[in-house]
Amino acid sequence: MPEPYDSEQCKAYYHAKSSTNYALKVQIACDFHHRIVHVSECYHRNVHDITVLRESGLLEHVNDSVQIFADKEYIGEDYVVTTRKKPHERELTYEDKNFNRDINSAKAVIENINQCLKTYAILGGVYREAIDDFHKEKKILQVVSALCNLNLNKHPFGR
Repeated sequence: MPEPYDSEQCKAYYHAKSSTNYALKVQIACDFHHRIVHVSECYHRNVHDITVLRESGLLEHVNDSVQIFADKEYIGEDYVVTTRKKPHERELTYEDKNFNRDINSAKAVIENINQCLKTYAILGGVYREAIDDFHKEKKILQVVSALCNLNLNKHPFGR
C-alpha cells in the first residue's frame, strides 16, 4: 500500500519487509489438500501474530488430532506445532532435525499458497484503495482465496 498521509497510520501500517514499507496483516490457514480454509480479519502490522491467531477462533477447532503448524512466533501456544530450537551450546538430536525437516516441508506448502495469492495483482501489488474498512479488505482476500483454491484444484502443486 502507498505511504499513508497520517503519521499515526504510518506507525500502524509500517512493515520493513514490504517493498513499499506499508502493509496490512492477515492470517491464512490451509489444510493438507492445499486449500485455503480460513481468512482472518485484517489487522495493523503492529498487532502480534499470536494475537491474530487467538482472535481468529482457530484455536477453538484444534485438538490432539487437529493441530496448527506455525512459525516461531507461536511457541508456547497449545496445539500449535513449531520447529524445535537448538539447545544452548548443544546440537539438535537426529530426531529433532527430522522433526524440523517435516515441519518445514509442511510450512513450504504455505509459502507456495502465499505466492499463489500474490499472483493476483490486488494482493501482489500496491493496494491503492482507502484503508478505512477492514471488512472490505477481508472480502477481497476471501474472493482471491476462493479463486486461488479453484486454481489449485485445477493445477495442484507438490503431488
